[in-house]
Amino acid sequence: MNNNTKLRISDRDFSKRFPKNFLWGGATAANQIEGAYLTDNKGLTIADILPGGKIRLEWLMEERPLEILADTHTYPNHVGIDHYTHYKEDIALFAEMGFQCYRFSISWARIFPTGEEQQPNEAGLAFYDSLIDEMLKYGIEPVVTISHFEMPLHLAKKYKGWQSRELISLFERYCDVLFTRFGDRVKYWMTFNEINSAFMMPLMSLGFSTSGNNFQNPKIFQALHHQFVASSLAVKLAKQKMPECQIGCMMIAAPFYPYSCDPKDILYAYEIERIWNYFCSDVQVRGKYPAFIERHLFENGIDIDIKPGDLALLAEHTVDYIALSYYNSCTEKYPTGNENRVGGNMMSGVENPYLPTSEWGWEIDPTGLRVSLNQIYNRYEKPLFIVENGLGAVDTVNPDGSIEDDYRISYLHSHLIAASESIKDGVDLMGYTMWGCIDLVSASTGQMSKRYGFIYVDKQDDGTGTFARSKKKSFDWYKTVLQTNGESL
Repeated sequence: MNNNTKLRISDRDFSKRFPKNFLWGGATAANQIEGAYLTDNKGLTIADILPGGKIRLEWLMEERPLEILADTHTYPNHVGIDHYTHYKEDIALFAEMGFQCYRFSISWARIFPTGEEQQPNEAGLAFYDSLIDEMLKYGIEPVVTISHFEMPLHLAKKYKGWQSRELISLFERYCDVLFTRFGDRVKYWMTFNEINSAFMMPLMSLGFSTSGNNFQNPKIFQALHHQFVASSLAVKLAKQKMPECQIGCMMIAAPFYPYSCDPKDILYAYEIERIWNYFCSDVQVRGKYPAFIERHLFENGIDIDIKPGDLALLAEHTVDYIALSYYNSCTEKYPTGNENRVGGNMMSGVENPYLPTSEWGWEIDPTGLRVSLNQIYNRYEKPLFIVENGLGAVDTVNPDGSIEDDYRISYLHSHLIAASESIKDGVDLMGYTMWGCIDLVSASTGQMSKRYGFIYVDKQDDGTGTFARSKKKSFDWYKTVLQTNGESL
């Protein structure tokens, strides 16, 4: 060898934005699109009692009766976008865009209406059989979320949700049925959607409401421990039944910026970020409780009931990849009581003067996505999967039926560029599924008018509409992105 020959550290191709095997697609959740909330023996879920409109946020933040109050409230989740009957049309549209994968959730209450049945509901299994087969017909890889804010309501009422250890065995039975029935056709799984959302909206995530500071609430930490154990049991069972499968955890990701270089701001932001971004993933990825949580629990007088074998189970059965949602960053300032706070995806922070906001007040920060991906990957060195990212906005249908959603194209373009830059940074990014690829009911506000999709659904906040599907301008834009594997960006 010539002594002047220069060796490269790696053979990565920096001229390409995304690797050849990158998984492109879209994402939804059963409770936000399916409708048919009592059809074919489906049971009620937590989502079915959440009212439509901005009052939903009050229900999620306060303790409320777990009942449907039809005389005074509307419940858009009950009809969704009627995906239960339109799924073939919807999957055909996804295929036309060129989806390589589609992330969806299975409603626990379609399979076990109360969560306690000994035998699953065959009609529910048959629906998901048909849905998966329809995807595979077009070469679309199913990506399944096992639990996406769809706990059977009965379990919340009887057991107070994940506060009870009883839910672990019931969840394991549910997973066993899913893996047995669909394991020959589904390779990619994830256990609990946005597991760290428990700190902000535990009703959806854990099946109960609380008041006060959730970072100091023993019920939250106990319920999360039960979910950690259930997640590890799901990983164990998945690997036994489907040795080649990939099963991951799923979290809300957001970098936390200090408002200033004041060390108090820096430390305050850092301490919140550790709990929010890394506690749940440390347990599921590293297989153990992090030291900073041990201190947090001790200083707040929180004792978790941990049974013999729990910690060994967590250590032995960790996840294969980390899925994440990204919508916004957060900025934090040491609290003085005078902060102007802004909202986000189940979180809030002080106003960042350098960032624009969406119509719903969520700050738009594509650079934050690159920061988060690098932070998470450098901590764990496990493959990452962006399974939610998108812009909720009011769309206007023009007289000719067209929808010019250039704002959505701009948002997605900037975030995909940020994702591609993270890949060049060395992040192992598996794929990208845009959230709400077809319009759906907003989880946080229960509105149809807060639209995300490439596909418009004629359904309005007042309940009117035909459910007709139509393509927005972003439909063809995303189609080109997929056709070129991101090189058109």
